[in-house]
Amino acid sequence: MLKNFFYAACVILIMVSCSRAQQSSGGVKQFGTKIDSKNAISYEDLLTKMSSTDSMPAKVTGKISEVCKKKGCWMTLVSDDATKPDMRVTFKDYAFFMPMDIVGKRVVLDGFAIVEVTPIDVLRHYAEDGGKSKEEIAAITEPKRELAFEAAGVIIVD
Repeated sequence: MLKNFFYAACVILIMVSCSRAQQSSGGVKQFGTKIDSKNAISYEDLLTKMSSTDSMPAKVTGKISEVCKKKGCWMTLVSDDATKPDMRVTFKDYAFFMPMDIVGKRVVLDGFAIVEVTPIDVLRHYAEDGGKSKEEIAAITEPKRELAFEAAGVIIVD
């Protein structure tokens, strides 16, 4: 009996601690570190700022085009201008995950932007997590220099 009580208490404790990763107030969903949308720049403005530096802290707003289909461990931010590159977003210390049904939603990210070279094996891993075909994954044969973002906090705004 005591063993069952202990098990139930552990399950409840885990559920309570996990629920703190997502807070909701007024329809806004919060993940990771608590942030707000004040002083957030557009993704287009971030691209302009990153043309003169390789890294910077930033608070950015943009639209999600893809989320890791395995567990929400990364997402892709895109510009409203289809000619602009997309940006891979990961989460600081792997501390939280995003819902997988937020494609097309607008978000605010607070964290750190960096231009990096992503190795072939990591690009293939992302492609696999994104549900790409074996042929698409095999076609990845070169590393990619790209803008990436490590978010400490995320707000889904719509």
